[in-house]
Amino acid sequence: MHSQKIKFSERLGYGFGDLASNLIWTATGMFLTFFYTDIVGISAAAVGTLLLIARVFDAFVDLGIGGLVDKTKSKYGKARPWLKWFAIPYGIAGILLFTAPNFGPTGALIYAYITYLLVNVIYSAINVPYSALNSLITQDQYQRSVLNIFRMFCALVGMLVITTMTLPIVDAFGGGKAGWSSTFIMFGVVSSVLFLITFRTTKERVTPSVVQKDIPIKRGFKALFRNKYWIIVVVLMLIGGISGAISNAVGIYYYQYIMNDRNLVGLLGLIGLVPIIIGLLFVAPIIKKYGKRNSMLVGLVIILIGCFILLINPTSLSVIITSILIKSIGSVPIAAAGFALLADTIEYGEWKTGIRTEGLVYSAGSFGTKAGNGIGAATVGWLLAMGGYVGGQEVISATASNTIEFMYIYIPIIFTVIQLLILIPYKLDKEYPEVIADLTKAKESIS
Repeated sequence: MHSQKIKFSERLGYGFGDLASNLIWTATGMFLTFFYTDIVGISAAAVGTLLLIARVFDAFVDLGIGGLVDKTKSKYGKARPWLKWFAIPYGIAGILLFTAPNFGPTGALIYAYITYLLVNVIYSAINVPYSALNSLITQDQYQRSVLNIFRMFCALVGMLVITTMTLPIVDAFGGGKAGWSSTFIMFGVVSSVLFLITFRTTKERVTPSVVQKDIPIKRGFKALFRNKYWIIVVVLMLIGGISGAISNAVGIYYYQYIMNDRNLVGLLGLIGLVPIIIGLLFVAPIIKKYGKRNSMLVGLVIILIGCFILLINPTSLSVIITSILIKSIGSVPIAAAGFALLADTIEYGEWKTGIRTEGLVYSAGSFGTKAGNGIGAATVGWLLAMGGYVGGQEVISATASNTIEFMYIYIPIIFTVIQLLILIPYKLDKEYPEVIADLTKAKESIS
């Protein structure tokens, strides 16, 4: 088993990949609905449909990318070369996404479809192999958790930058369409550079326990659905994706129309992300002692407590801050262990079926997240439309206001409970040492 300690430079380099990713990806979840409705002028219903179609389409693209990653053979490995190939295209796609040419209403919608689909496809082409890279660097559970902590730490830094700096930078560049475009030229360039650093600083070490020829994608999929723990993690990601997408997209509407202060996006985003970033520095020993699943269950309970606190007074800034802080503390083990949980299902699947498919495992996991994000983002657009929301208004209707409040306050409660129920049957943490021992014996008997 590859249990050697991974150097700090490689851990940090690996983490830079999610920092790069989130400079564009977080912005799509947090600001794109608002950008389309209030800057470009597309209706909320049309935006909802666009976000769903693009994300669900792209979720299927993920599966194809995963199969291609498993078949990739190069001197750099099977996952790393994809970072080199798509680093620059990803940055360019992000720039195009937040550029709004004057094409008229129909042209604007067509342009939105083309650029949003482009970002999603290129994101798949770079993020699926990037995620799979964790399982190819090491097989050690703890080292994987540490790598994932570095990944999530850097991801949260990216989220923090986007949450707190996007609107001020847009305003500094003059606001409007030009301000948004100029801001994302800067973010796109930085994103491309960071992905190239990840490519240069990481190394693939893990090979299958049994020498495999190319696995047909159909056979790989059949093996996935014999992997009960992979199914649990994918469903967990699907539900988490729906909940997260709704919370991210509705925040700017809640602060602008319910709290009457759009600038709360940056302040409350900072309050929500800093505790997670700090917590990731200290959570590794807890996960090592209690396991990923148990740590995540406790985290979900803490998040639920934070959700209920918001019910005390949803329009009190002090109550909102308290709720966000508690939910952030609960999010620490989930952020730290989530993708590492998925990595462990690769060995379980290899042990169970004799087939090791890192690319398909992560692409199908990404499928769950993407589909969840698409459903969540579309839900926001559709519910806003049902509530009679029209972009650009200074005052909105009572129905639109109630719809925004429901999405901000009650949906997180519902989906946190669902996540708790899904995670309870996951028992791989206890079974993993036996799985690795059997795989090691198989490799030794062949060699």
